[in-house]
Amino acid sequence: MTDPAPLPPSSPPDAPLLAIWRGVTFALAPLAPLLLRWRRGRGKEDAIRWREKLGVASVARPSGEVIWLHAVSVGEGLSVLPLVRALRAGRSGAMVLLTCGTVTAARLLADRLPEGVVLQFLPLDLPGPVARFLDHWRPDVAVLVESEFWPRLMRAVVRRGVPLVLANARISERSAARWARARGVSRALLEHFTVIGAPDAAMAARLVSLGADAGRVRVLGTLKRAAEPLAVDEGERARLATVFGAAPLWLAASTHPGEEEAVAAAQAALQAAVPGARLILAPRHPVRGEAVAGLVQAAGLRVARRSLGESPEGAEVYLADTLGEMGLWFALAPVSFLGGSLVADVGGHNAYEPAVMGSAILHGPGVGNFADLYARLGAAGGAEQVADGAALAAAVTGLWSDAGRREAMIRAARGVLEAEADGVAATAGMILGCLPTTGRGQ
Repeated sequence: MTDPAPLPPSSPPDAPLLAIWRGVTFALAPLAPLLLRWRRGRGKEDAIRWREKLGVASVARPSGEVIWLHAVSVGEGLSVLPLVRALRAGRSGAMVLLTCGTVTAARLLADRLPEGVVLQFLPLDLPGPVARFLDHWRPDVAVLVESEFWPRLMRAVVRRGVPLVLANARISERSAARWARARGVSRALLEHFTVIGAPDAAMAARLVSLGADAGRVRVLGTLKRAAEPLAVDEGERARLATVFGAAPLWLAASTHPGEEEAVAAAQAALQAAVPGARLILAPRHPVRGEAVAGLVQAAGLRVARRSLGESPEGAEVYLADTLGEMGLWFALAPVSFLGGSLVADVGGHNAYEPAVMGSAILHGPGVGNFADLYARLGAAGGAEQVADGAALAAAVTGLWSDAGRREAMIRAARGVLEAEADGVAATAGMILGCLPTTGRGQ
């Protein structure tokens, strides 16, 4: 492996908007505890560990090296678990600090972390929280995953002489278009990074077009390729499979506002054409369960809510408004529609999960966040695009009626994934190559 590029300057060239950001956040800093207490009262912050977002660590820093990775939410967090193991294997004496930003991610990751990993919440991008966090943990290398850019935190890391790495970099087409209109901002942010790992050549080119130094960008393959299959409660799968029986079943996964109406319309059409058709509807944000149930009922469909312990027996729609069970739904449903793709400004969701779990993939046209992956899936026959509820119903019916075609689609999707470069080893090597000879905690 080649040596990492030289460290960025201690104070990378700034952009006026970033200076404004620091000024505004400095002025708002006194309100942070009040905001967090307000969010805690509404269940949006961890009732016990919310002070971690103020930079107050809940555990002591061990002696020795600390490799810090930040993965904001569930998808990013699960994708870095193989990377965490590779880092531990490559630097057995180092401790890995993994931070996240959401309560959901913290809950799901807590039971999956290997030995030698500490989980904390990322501090708010405010002067006090950032300083307390870095003073306590003194990381030897800092790694941001995908597209997490916090100007004050990044600047503080670099000013302390800590190598800053961007791993599995991902910037959607929509975000890139916005950044292109403020290229000074994107360049100023990207210049903080010692080295950047891109999943493919197209993403590397996008980063360079936004101001990244081409000499610091490496094409390493994607971390999501090696992500572990989602957890499945086998006992619950068997129970629900018995309840659903031989009914034709499909899943609408990670849906957003504006999509549930199309999904409900598709289910109504399916019921008319295929007696006994059943739908598992899993909104991206389960807290919307009550509102989504109302939309389904307004479409004339009977609904049972998972969060309320209601049985799906007799319901045409089983509303999966719970956390951490998406693996169960993919395992049950032979056909899955991936949400965030029929509405603007979302950009689609990860298609690796249903492909690995063996569910045929349907999606809308709005998949800019994973454009390269969906293009490969479509070209190989591993996924099918639909335009609206009517087209969705027709696609589901076609896959139900032709098991051979459905299995061929599943095999094709798995083939696309198997052909992708596994970026874990290369990304781990990039990060470990940035570690100084002597750790800061030594």
